[in-house]
Amino acid sequence: MGRHRRYKPKKNFAEKRREKLTKKDDWDREPHRSYSEIIRENKDFESYYRAQKIVSDHEWNSFIQIMKEDLPTAFRITGSTTETKTLLKIIQGDFFNEIVNTDCSNDTNNVSIDIQPHCLPFYPQGLGWQLQISRKNIRRSEHFFKLHNFLIAETNGGNISRQEVVSMVPPLVLDVKPWHKVLDMCAAPGSKTAQLIEMIHANERIPIPEGFVIANDLDNNRCYMLVHQAKRLNSPNILITNHDASVMPNFTVSKSDGDTEILKYDSILADFPCILIFTMRKNPDIWSKWNPANGNNLHGIQYRIAKRGIEMLAVGGKMVYSTCSLNPIENEAVLHRLISEADGSVELEDCKDLVPGLIHNPGVTHWLPAAKNLQYFHCWEDVPEELKTQIRPKMFPPAKKDSAKYNLDKCMRILPHHQNTGGFFVAVLKKLKLLPWENNAQIENSVREQSELYPIKEIADGPVKEEKKKNFGDTSGVHEPQRKRKKLSGYREDPFIFFNDENEDVWPSIREFYSISDKLHPQCLLVRCREGKRKNIYLTSPQIRDIIINNEDHIKMINTGVKTFVRCDNKNMQCAFRLAQEGLKSIIHYVGEHRKIQVSRDDIIMLLQNINNNYPPEITKLAVETQEKLKSLVPGSCILIYEENNVEKIHHLKFEIVGWRGTISLRVYIPVCDTIHYLRLLEEDFSMFEKNKFQLNRNEETKKSEEKNS
Repeated sequence: MGRHRRYKPKKNFAEKRREKLTKKDDWDREPHRSYSEIIRENKDFESYYRAQKIVSDHEWNSFIQIMKEDLPTAFRITGSTTETKTLLKIIQGDFFNEIVNTDCSNDTNNVSIDIQPHCLPFYPQGLGWQLQISRKNIRRSEHFFKLHNFLIAETNGGNISRQEVVSMVPPLVLDVKPWHKVLDMCAAPGSKTAQLIEMIHANERIPIPEGFVIANDLDNNRCYMLVHQAKRLNSPNILITNHDASVMPNFTVSKSDGDTEILKYDSILADFPCILIFTMRKNPDIWSKWNPANGNNLHGIQYRIAKRGIEMLAVGGKMVYSTCSLNPIENEAVLHRLISEADGSVELEDCKDLVPGLIHNPGVTHWLPAAKNLQYFHCWEDVPEELKTQIRPKMFPPAKKDSAKYNLDKCMRILPHHQNTGGFFVAVLKKLKLLPWENNAQIENSVREQSELYPIKEIADGPVKEEKKKNFGDTSGVHEPQRKRKKLSGYREDPFIFFNDENEDVWPSIREFYSISDKLHPQCLLVRCREGKRKNIYLTSPQIRDIIINNEDHIKMINTGVKTFVRCDNKNMQCAFRLAQEGLKSIIHYVGEHRKIQVSRDDIIMLLQNINNNYPPEITKLAVETQEKLKSLVPGSCILIYEENNVEKIHHLKFEIVGWRGTISLRVYIPVCDTIHYLRLLEEDFSMFEKNKFQLNRNEETKKSEEKNS
């Protein structure tokens, strides 16, 4: 008799996706060790960077010492609304001291309470902050559980973004305007993309700006990190795509005369894949895995991405080249190669004026390529034959007599010991004219080639990519094997189904119930299903809609739009859709005044503090003025508006949230993280939502112990 086989339940789609998202890459497949066990030392690393002279001899000890320490926590406050200014004022006060738990009796980590917050001098409007404590200690110490809760809640609500200090620099020097067409070539995980979106929405009086952001990443799984990050910003002006940036296809867009043209970008951010060497402070396991060959291996792909970026840039546009590596082979060598081949079409710009207060070194003009064994070479002729596949001619610096014309000193090298940060390299390239190899015929051929290589087959459930084999014979019916196609294509995306016209079956009832203005184009609304009930309705900008319509046959699109209406099939409702908090800022200007209710401070506090109550406050418990306004309001979704009446304040607080007018009650319809945020801004109690995970764990252990003893 055979051995009995234990039943193993099948994993659902969500579990499979979660496994892929959390799968470790090649550098993390060694047996797990705690960070305290890792020896933060690598003699080859020290030898290599001493030879490159990126740090002066008298600074070397400070540089190498801080590289061995944990990275401090940093965050920035997002947006530019009155909510932003109110949150900033709270943080500038005694906020950090108040949220640190001074009761140390139950803490076993022995962490100092002195977190010493300070404002980043280079970040505009004082919105960037750094805490002199690592994320690990915040997460593991009970002293800081309220601080940890603050970071989690405000990040989930999109009100702050936890981001490394040096990572904030590239979008700032790109200097994006609300009307810019922006491409983020290697966007995941998306913190810089979020900054770009904020810049597009800098003018809060314009709900849907003319500009947009296309955020792209090669890794299909990491694209969903981008989706998660972008959703916090609630923007209709972003499109997420999944392509290899080095061969990024051209997008076509409509012209005013109805014809189409190739999309050229005003601003491109290229934060390149690199060896991550200067993330050692938050990823200490890199210490034991670094060697000089890593940078040599990436030089080629970095050059190809940079070249493709410059090709897609409009004349007069700017591209930021950035890496988290200080290796000249990955930075100055790539730029030198690109500028020399561009033959006067591209130049480096000095961007330090856009980040005043940021300490940095200029780019280097001389470096030494090295093999894996730390054998250094001064010129291509010195490279032995067996190493010529690793060390390439373009990796060498320009001749001393020619170095001035490349202006490599205009690059910025941010060193860790100057401001207690990670290491970073940033450069700004400006396109002065068409590149020598650019011409209209070549561009047209490129578009045609992409369409032939990546056709989309329309099926009932949505578009599925088919990767064709490229050969010189007949390619009809010839495809990659199923396993290969799935790996290349990733997950099958739901289709983007735009409302065709105003006769869309669900639109008339929504338009009538909310008195939607004619200024809102219903063609910019979309759903993600072809058949069945419309569950969620999303809003995009007209420009994003045009890009999707013109390119859905050869561009792999992952996500776009902000959730605006959600199906809510309550009985006896005149409209089957409620408003969504995510899309409120984009839609509020188009909603009729009769669905907007001004509420008092006491009313909004009561509604927020009772959000988890199964029985929301009755209308009779609200202020008399609010009751009068609600009498004529038909039950259903509505907008609650609160505005401070304190005229003494320069920036008095104002916000809008989605509510629901029931038959006898009124409630708010927002996530808990937003509830905490608004109560924080109002300086009211939200302790009913505050959780101490350390105390909860102790309670659980006590309960288990009691059950065991009983």
